[in-house]
Amino acid sequence: QVQLVESGGGLVQPGGSLRLSCAASGMIFSFGTGAWYRQAPGKQRELVAAVTSGASTNYADSVKGRFTISRDDAEYTVYLQMNSLKPEDTAVYYCNVILNRKESWGKGTLVTVSS
Repeated sequence: QVQLVESGGGLVQPGGSLRLSCAASGMIFSFGTGAWYRQAPGKQRELVAAVTSGASTNYADSVKGRFTISRDDAEYTVYLQMNSLKPEDTAVYYCNVILNRKESWGKGTLVTVSS
């Protein structure tokens, strides 16, 4: 059985940075597209960024130029570098990876941007 574990969330001041990690473990045969979603209180879950196995990326307009998604296939890990954080970035961040051709979700990590 495969699983995803996120880490790196926490409390940060506006303008600060955080780096989220999403590590996959278990019997992994294929490590496909990885993505980060977020869900703020009272709002729907939204796609933040995605990276394909070919390293193509796409971003939500709200994070372009501030967030960078990357992957390390040797470590089965997807990262999200978040810079110039704003209070409106506050949310639970979830990673989503196509593992063994099936969609897998992490349990989420809370990011709070506040002074």
